[in-house]
Amino acid sequence: MQKIRILGNNSLQLKGKVKISGAKNAVLPSIAASLLTEEKVKLKNIPLVKDVFTTLTLMKELGAEYNIKKKLLSIQVKKIRSDEASYELVRAMRASILVLGPLLARYGKAMVSLPGGCAIGSRPIDLHINGLEKLGASITLEHGYIKAEAKNLQGTEIEFEKKTVGGTENLIMASSLAKGETILKNCSLEPEVSSLCKLLAKMGAKIEGIGEETLRIKGVKELGGATHEIIPDRIEAGTYLIAGALTRGNIVLTHTQPKHMSTIIEKLKFSGAKIEKINNHSLRVIGSQEIKPQDITTSPYPGFPTDMQAQFTILMTQAEGT
Repeated sequence: MQKIRILGNNSLQLKGKVKISGAKNAVLPSIAASLLTEEKVKLKNIPLVKDVFTTLTLMKELGAEYNIKKKLLSIQVKKIRSDEASYELVRAMRASILVLGPLLARYGKAMVSLPGGCAIGSRPIDLHINGLEKLGASITLEHGYIKAEAKNLQGTEIEFEKKTVGGTENLIMASSLAKGETILKNCSLEPEVSSLCKLLAKMGAKIEGIGEETLRIKGVKELGGATHEIIPDRIEAGTYLIAGALTRGNIVLTHTQPKHMSTIIEKLKFSGAKIEKINNHSLRVIGSQEIKPQDITTSPYPGFPTDMQAQFTILMTQAEGT
């Protein structure tokens, strides 16, 4: 087993400059979106992480051809070879459910394993299913698989019962090739959702209201290729900010987007850290000798992200008071 050993001491301060990676949660739906066109899609600034390669393995099984040079991914699905996303791959990477909408929209059918096998309860997959059914898909659950068919998806009005990032992304992609207009209400506001919308717009999708809770999507007959840059990973950036605050260090983050991290930055400032905006893509964090306690409540964007809860909890173990 490979190990990483970190040797530190009580006086260790993290200092230096770090370039933030592309967001995993933005690149995965962007890869799935390549199923919507026969043409080549190029994605810049992709993070070279396991989930990306697992998704590409699935895409290859579905018929994709791709190559990666440094952090540029070129992917093309000239012909869909298979409509099945197997349990082994979906189990390894739950975001594989994002191929459901694109497969159904372009190919007319899809068979995707439930992320939890035969159980639906672990994640709100029902929001994906209910939305696709409202677009006209016929969906059954058999032996742990979602089997979906639709000769033609038809635009309609759909309101999500609760916020769902994956459900929003799946319905946006499916609606892009549906007949007529689809209105999606109570959409997730995460920057990764907006990033997907911007990619689809470059591919020829007609989407109004990007970045808002209500999206209007006018379906088109086909989508084309596009080049798109993946947004910076706000969770990675937030983790480095907390590391700087925790060690009373001085860290500069480059290739980030501070506007996506306003809640994280606000909480860190309240805890005593000094955070400077160098420019629109760079931040500096300077830790304080005195860390002040803060209460946090996680919530969907623009609230405090659940994926930052563990890191902030560690910071609070060093705070004075409760």
